[in-house]
Amino acid sequence: MDFIELKADVREQFGKGPSRTLRREGKVPAVCYGPDTAPIHLSLDANVLGKVFRDGGLSQILKLVIQDGAQTTKSAMFKEVQTHPVSMNLVHADLYEISMDRKITVNVPVHTVIAEGMQCKGVEEGGTLQIIRRELEISCLPGMIPEAIEIDITQLDIGEAIHIEEIDLPEGVEVDTDVNFTVVSVAAPMKEELPEEEAEALEGEEGEAAEEEGEAAEGETEGGEEG
Repeated sequence: MDFIELKADVREQFGKGPSRTLRREGKVPAVCYGPDTAPIHLSLDANVLGKVFRDGGLSQILKLVIQDGAQTTKSAMFKEVQTHPVSMNLVHADLYEISMDRKITVNVPVHTVIAEGMQCKGVEEGGTLQIIRRELEISCLPGMIPEAIEIDITQLDIGEAIHIEEIDLPEGVEVDTDVNFTVVSVAAPMKEELPEEEAEALEGEEGEAAEEEGEAAEGETEGGEEG
């Protein structure tokens, strides 16, 4: 996995006022912390942060270069990136310092793949592919985080499913779970509904049949009374 360089400046002022001032200057307030590190308050370039976050998401490893007179480099990941609910501008970032020889837990996307020139067997027969888990929570060393977990669905038939224990995970990657949950499946096709005109005609025929049965029963009753 490639490390993405992200430069940051140490900030001395905190609170809403200084944070608003930073944002007007095109910067985003941030904090970096870790299990063995005291929190460091930082400011990041908003445009650079936006591009880095959009391109790699939360699971990427950052080479955080901190400027504070001297230059300090840390390995880190995004813990949380907050956006404004209306403007969607970035307003704050939490960074988590990591150790390259200590396992971490992250979410990675699930990607379904199909053999070249083929289709998913169940989908080809009219079924619907259902991706139950679009992300998986995995545990591994930071340098072994995969971009995605790939699942071959070429032979997946209608009514079949692929569970987590059936997936070949990349070397060094683990999924901590006590339940063999479903990740993807192919559902049977829905029963087709009759067109509106045919449905109305069928209802009319059923109504006429019921009416005829009622008249016949009524005739038998009257005949019995006359006798």
